[in-house]
Amino acid sequence: MPMDYFVWVAVGGGQAWVIDTGFTAEVAVRRKRRWLRCPVESLRLLGIDPDGVGDVIISHLHYDHVGGFHKYRRARFHLQEQEMRYATGRYMCHHRLRHSFEVEDVAGIVRMTFADRVVFHDGDAELAPGIAVHAMGGHSMGLQCVTVETARGRVVLASDVAHFYENLETKRPFTTAFYVGDMLEGFDRLKALAPGPGHIVPGHDPEVMRRYPAVPGLEGTAVRLHAEPSA
Repeated sequence: MPMDYFVWVAVGGGQAWVIDTGFTAEVAVRRKRRWLRCPVESLRLLGIDPDGVGDVIISHLHYDHVGGFHKYRRARFHLQEQEMRYATGRYMCHHRLRHSFEVEDVAGIVRMTFADRVVFHDGDAELAPGIAVHAMGGHSMGLQCVTVETARGRVVLASDVAHFYENLETKRPFTTAFYVGDMLEGFDRLKALAPGPGHIVPGHDPEVMRRYPAVPGLEGTAVRLHAEPSA
């Protein structure tokens, strides 16, 4: 099934909050992923300077969500403590569990911790008015989703709590999972957090780009989640 890889930005109160950082061109080649553009540099198309970003939320430490962290020179990174414990602990002795991690990404976030640039959260937390993280687990031990209050109400950025709309609609778990029980319960938690089904944004579904209106001039590249989807 085709997959898209997303980076999101929430803008309000004079600040841009970035959610996830994508992966690098080098990793794309090694993992045989199609590389379209640098997700961090693409922020400039929205008038956002990555060097001016103060806060980045990392949903989890899989390569496709944290790989561009090093391009944010001044940002703090918000992460569930459980995810760092997972990515640096005994479970990484198992190839099937470590396959989605890049060791240099994990080591880099450890370095950011020693540089006082990682903010650890233990469960749900409000980071700023209108922006919160919610510990979910399932796909990765310390996976978190993000809720953002917008003009149309709360939008739930599911990340890999639900990869596709189909996961939510059929309660069918994704193939990569740390704990399937948490993944299944995560579908219900997403629905409880959202005002309705149209307020949940899956982590990798190409349908997202078709349902939401494009940012003018950036058709096929960026969409506006604060606008109503077409379905």
